[in-house]
Amino acid sequence: MKLAHAFLCGALLCAGAHAQDKSGYRVGDKLPQAKSPAAAQGYREISWDALVPKNWDPSQLMKGIDLGTLSDSDPRAMEALDKMRKAWAEAPVEPALNNTKIRIAGFLVPLDAQRGQIKEFLLVPYFGACIHTPPPPANQIIHAVAARPLKEVQMMSAVWVNGTLETVRSDTEFGASGYRLRAESLSPYTQK
Repeated sequence: MKLAHAFLCGALLCAGAHAQDKSGYRVGDKLPQAKSPAAAQGYREISWDALVPKNWDPSQLMKGIDLGTLSDSDPRAMEALDKMRKAWAEAPVEPALNNTKIRIAGFLVPLDAQRGQIKEFLLVPYFGACIHTPPPPANQIIHAVAARPLKEVQMMSAVWVNGTLETVRSDTEFGASGYRLRAESLSPYTQK
């Protein structure tokens, strides 16, 4: 994952994507894996790495390609990108997590903001995912449906989400997700 992410971030970030927003996060920033300050009872706190099957290695697609010698417009770079996008859209999920009550921290990408309320959103592992860069692998995108409409959340808000995770694929305008989360509660992510 690190090689593939570095390739995409290095070669494809849009102009100005390294700018910092008012939250202080920069494109590509991940939330620290520290335990949440008040983990909810009955929810297993997981990291984003737990969503990736141990035997899945998308960097194998890049084997034999020296990315340092290719320009973004090189046909070999474009072919590698196409292969990577296809592999990421079809990324396998971790079946053992199906119907598991989880707690996870990530960044929120609204799918249905209406009248200041959000019912559906994507939860992604790093700031700017699905917005400034090609989307992460499907096993790193969670399509969440809130139990109640959310108010006062913004695009790319850092949040903790509690809910029941399902291994259900869906396609959205921002990318393919390998998981669906019935989001039972949401709270702001704060660093210590």
